Amino acid sequence: MKNKLANIELLLLDVDGVLTDGFITYSDSGEQIKSFNSKDGLGMRLLMDAEIDVGIITGRKSKALKYRCENLGITLLFDGIKDKSNTLDKIISQTGISAKKIAFAGDDLIDLPVMKRVGVSFCVCDASYDVQMHCDIITSQKGGQGAVREICESILKAKGLWDIILNKYLS
Repeated sequence: MKNKLANIELLLLDVDGVLTDGFITYSDSGEQIKSFNSKDGLGMRLLMDAEIDVGIITGRKSKALKYRCENLGITLLFDGIKDKSNTLDKIISQTGISAKKIAFAGDDLIDLPVMKRVGVSFCVCDASYDVQMHCDIITSQKGGQGAVREICESILKAKGLWDIILNKYLS
């Protein structure tokens, strides 16, 4: 698996249950409120700084997600998506990155079609049982609680970049 991880050029993520804890909170005015983990954010920034792109494919739309992506510099944002596999085809066409060089992290049944097609599929440890049975790597952290950071670090370590990144912070 380390060799497959070393070839990853793009990490695609689901949102609810992966980048968040899966809870959807509504304000009295009907606005969605989402909470994102800052450690996940740093992990994504470290990937992008290492020239590994990060993108989002999610079934729901939310302004909070758009703000989070703007804050992190994520431009590959596909929200309100019902057919994630079709969107993967669009991303492959748009980026020129083959499916074998893409990793995807999901947590529920809607994610399985993409997970079956990419080079490395991740799921969070609190993903549905059927998703866990069909993914390559299960994180030790739950969705919204550092799972994405764990995924980012595993890719950077497989590429031999983690020690370089760590040494920047230590020196």
